[in-house]
Amino acid sequence: MNTELLERTTIARGWDARLAMGAVLVVVFLCGTAAGALAMNSRVHLRIHQAAFDTTNGHVLRFDRLKKELALTPPQSEQVSSILADMWLYYRTVITDSKSRVEQVLTPVQREKFEQLLREEH
Repeated sequence: MNTELLERTTIARGWDARLAMGAVLVVVFLCGTAAGALAMNSRVHLRIHQAAFDTTNGHVLRFDRLKKELALTPPQSEQVSSILADMWLYYRTVITDSKSRVEQVLTPVQREKFEQLLREEH
């Protein structure tokens, strides 16, 4: 009789531990979900995952930040915008030219791998 009671108690404890562990996992998952939702709602993700420098969104974000941080006047904004547009055009030209020059040195297999590496970067 004592053995049967001990076995029932042991089994009950095993189930309770599993249930408790499952509940803990669910609570941890829900806390992570809530934290992620708060981060997305507070736009923290935009600061963490900013648009790439050489994209249109990247240009707009960086220019808007410059205008705000430097308190640019409208005439200054116009001039800085023009200067940055030239800089980004120059940057894009240098990148494109450099990529082309590297590809000329590579074999077809290496070019394929190079393209893949560039895609992974962006």
